[in-house]
Amino acid sequence: MRTSSTIRTRGTVKRTTRAAAALAAGALALSLTACGGDDDNGSGDSGDKGGGGKQPGASVTLPKLDGESLSVAAVWTGTEQKNFKQVLTEFEKRTGAKVTFVPAQDPIINFLGSKIAGGAPPDVAMLPQPGAIKQAVDKGWAKPLGAEATKELGENYSPGWQDIGKVGGKQYGVYYKAANKSLIWYNAKVFENAGAAEPKTWDELLNTAQMVYDSGVTPFSVGGADGWTLTDWFENVYLSQAGPEKYDQLAKHEIKWTDPSVKEALTTLAEIWGKKDFVAGGASGALQTEFPASVTQTFTGGDQPKAGMVYEGDFAQVNIGETKAEVGTDAKVFPFPAVGDTAPVVSGGDAAVILKDSKAAQALATWLASPDAAAIQAKLGGFLSPNKSVDTSVYPNEVQKKIAEALLAAGDDFRFDMSDQAPQAFGGTPGKGEWKTLQDFLKNPKDVAGAQAKLEADAAAAYGG
Repeated sequence: MRTSSTIRTRGTVKRTTRAAAALAAGALALSLTACGGDDDNGSGDSGDKGGGGKQPGASVTLPKLDGESLSVAAVWTGTEQKNFKQVLTEFEKRTGAKVTFVPAQDPIINFLGSKIAGGAPPDVAMLPQPGAIKQAVDKGWAKPLGAEATKELGENYSPGWQDIGKVGGKQYGVYYKAANKSLIWYNAKVFENAGAAEPKTWDELLNTAQMVYDSGVTPFSVGGADGWTLTDWFENVYLSQAGPEKYDQLAKHEIKWTDPSVKEALTTLAEIWGKKDFVAGGASGALQTEFPASVTQTFTGGDQPKAGMVYEGDFAQVNIGETKAEVGTDAKVFPFPAVGDTAPVVSGGDAAVILKDSKAAQALATWLASPDAAAIQAKLGGFLSPNKSVDTSVYPNEVQKKIAEALLAAGDDFRFDMSDQAPQAFGGTPGKGEWKTLQDFLKNPKDVAGAQAKLEADAAAAYGG
């Protein structure tokens, strides 16, 4: 899984201001600790199977596809996969097509390469990185969106979210799923027992962590077995501390990873990663903890969990839902604190990309660009849509609703996940590149210079010098 002030991806630059970033962070902070309920997981009017056209109550027109079959590949597992299948089921009802979900593995580009080499590519793939979309286009795998999908995208998405799905000026991706990756979730009872308040700055976060530690609970849970969680930590610190211009430059490898700004960010991270007993299980324990477990162990065990806080995006709610904790009451959230002048707002997402151009594949892309599709999964929780036509009232609780409203209020004033913009060999491959080097740095946070040198060597190789 890959979720703060502008989008800048290959060839696309959107202007931003510190004021806009601050506005987005401020909007996010509002009412994040409230919680409401909505148990209606229905998908609305589905119409007769194979009916085609625009169903009653629907916002999108789909063709009749009786007898057509297609497949969708994604790395999603567990509840996320289960919920997405409900979206596919509704597409089947409205068109008469049969859709098969194909479980993929990271890195998905390698997975797709093997499928294509074997002559059995999926019709559509959900790609979690703009860099992966570009690779799919460069390899000749990806097909441009047709007129209907492009029209649906244009009606429902801001220019920035459209632009990150473009390569060479052509639209290839529909960013169906977004993520706000500038959040820290916490066990409310642990904070209450420690007398801790939600921090707004990095120094306050360190003080809060010490209070939690002094109360007898390890402050942080870190899912270090998944290297992408560590890149997300770095990106929030770096964006806030170094600023948006440096962030853009590092994302495009216009400055080196040996730059002093990277040294400063890694040194700042070491204030938590290198602090004895601040990370559950220590470095070795964190490196054996996958992201889902990093969340669940924060919200199990009552007021004596393995950790009091866990950093990650809005999608952590899926995993919180696997515990007995209630979001907004037992599990609360605050924006990633400001390390520099402005709190970071980092986003990520997953885009639908067509690999086999057909009427059915184009229809599915059109469906995924519609508010009808997004609303189905939004109701189920643990999901955030960049589709501005989705009524935020469909989200199942006030926490998720406010996160969604903050994302939409930011418009194009956010920055996309840096590692997701990089070539996959550097920013998106387990055991390699940035993921591996930051895992090594978690193990030895004193070796800042060594981490910088390795990051630069791997980046230079991936970016081509």
